[in-house]
Amino acid sequence: GTSRQIPQTIIIGVRKGGTRALLEMLDIHPNIVVAATEVHFFDWDENYMKGIDWYRNLMPFSYGNQITIEKTPGYFTSPQAPGRIHDMNSSIKLLLILRDPTERVISDYTQVYYNRVESHKPVQLFEDIVIKNGVLNTKYKAIQRSLYDVHMEKWLKHFSLNQIHIVDGNTLIKDPLPELQKVERFLNLPSRIVSSNFYFNQTKGFYCIRSDGRERCLHESKGRPHPLVNSTVLEQLYSYFREHNAKFYRMVNHSFDWH
Repeated sequence: GTSRQIPQTIIIGVRKGGTRALLEMLDIHPNIVVAATEVHFFDWDENYMKGIDWYRNLMPFSYGNQITIEKTPGYFTSPQAPGRIHDMNSSIKLLLILRDPTERVISDYTQVYYNRVESHKPVQLFEDIVIKNGVLNTKYKAIQRSLYDVHMEKWLKHFSLNQIHIVDGNTLIKDPLPELQKVERFLNLPSRIVSSNFYFNQTKGFYCIRSDGRERCLHESKGRPHPLVNSTVLEQLYSYFREHNAKFYRMVNHSFDWH
């Protein structure tokens, strides 16, 4: 009695915002099934050209009372993704998880740093990438990805604000349950995720998941220590994002506790 369904909900981003944590935590819910991998259907032309049946075949099997969710963080910053998703289903519900944009830049750098170290490639200090000739390198991709107002503008051309639920990534890590309950309500699902589904792992420094008698934590690549960043550089980043953040708050009628 199961079949593969095109997702009724997509986690559209943002990269290093907590998309994996959100997906794994939502997977606790009996009415949710999740795609195992990032599909990159709407942001990669070579995948999009394979067609909707190719996309559907990458989804898990689900029952009629279950919602299928996929997550690809690259969608949020992709120029093509909003229109393509709208063409597939104009009434779809979207989940967007965001965190402090400066923290997100540092986390983005950290991931690339460790990937380069593991591949025995040369690495640069954070400050040497972010600052060029004494000024902020605003062309750095990680900074571009944190301009939430710029990207959100593209999504709001195709979807109404009530179709996009924003999850506070900073809060999800510190206290997951309230954020997940908001998602349950947004998706019109019965409340099934409870506090006993989470326990704080002292070693890792974040919450892990307990469900179906099993305990699991996010992959070891999550929660890696960030480099200590020069305070002057931090201030330059805070200052640069301030105006963009204010514009974003106005767009979504909601403020966040960001620098």
